[in-house]
Amino acid sequence: MPFTLAHLSDAHIGPLPHARRRDLIGKRITGYINWKRGRATAHDMDVLAAVVTDMRLQAPSHVAMTGDILNIGLPGEYPLAAAWLETLGAPGSEVSFTAGNHDAYTRGALPTLARTFAPWTQSDSTGLPGYPFLKVRDGVALIGLCSGVPRAPFIASGRLGHMQREVCEDLLADAGRRKLARVVMLHHPPKLSEPTGHLARGLSDHHAFRAMIGRVGADLIIHGHNHKVSVDHVPGLGKRVPIVGVPSASAVKGSLRNRAGYHLFSIEGEGADVRVVARARGLLPGLNQIGDLGEIAL
Repeated sequence: MPFTLAHLSDAHIGPLPHARRRDLIGKRITGYINWKRGRATAHDMDVLAAVVTDMRLQAPSHVAMTGDILNIGLPGEYPLAAAWLETLGAPGSEVSFTAGNHDAYTRGALPTLARTFAPWTQSDSTGLPGYPFLKVRDGVALIGLCSGVPRAPFIASGRLGHMQREVCEDLLADAGRRKLARVVMLHHPPKLSEPTGHLARGLSDHHAFRAMIGRVGADLIIHGHNHKVSVDHVPGLGKRVPIVGVPSASAVKGSLRNRAGYHLFSIEGEGADVRVVARARGLLPGLNQIGDLGEIAL
């Protein structure tokens, strides 16, 4: 039986909980204004619920949620995010989480971020939370990275840092020796942002990440952040590695590839013979219901 990985991202759960004046300082005030001016209507919680219901009906082997459950990192957002994550499946064993820039919105929120999402970021071998984490399920190595870091207002870029890249390389190399299928999960796309190629939205150390993949390889890299379906590739060890972006799980505006949805990856085989097939599910054209949107060419 193939291993089925469900991937969703950028839930941006609303409405925002009550915010005290002292909470709306620094970057949060600009984020709060952006939410009130448009982001609140761009994300629909009924649609998000429909996406989750449809995903659960597919009975995936594991669920990857790659960040931005939150909006501006208010204290009241974290328990809401944890409660929502629990609707996806059993924390840790069935569901993994990698933090995005909206989850790590301010430096002061980082301890709360770590505590809240600890059950979803535990490595199998140690049982300890943190990044990178490694979970092995049915011959598939799932490696989670955190690219969400606090940034100045109007900057949404991410960074992994040397430590995460180095540990990730070791994990990928070891998984390769064990002939496991290898999936890397993170929030930011490992490249410059589109369409401008500006670092205000991209992964600032994407060159180093891609070089690392070139040395040890992988079978699949998944991310969120850009709120759209996208496919890119990076040279791996003997083959190209697909990099697949997923739309926001709650977005209701924009073109078909921008509207709410999620991806299903069917993974089978081992070593050099790993095969990955991807399908998109989401809001159907002209309808307010979730359905099959076809295979994603990798």
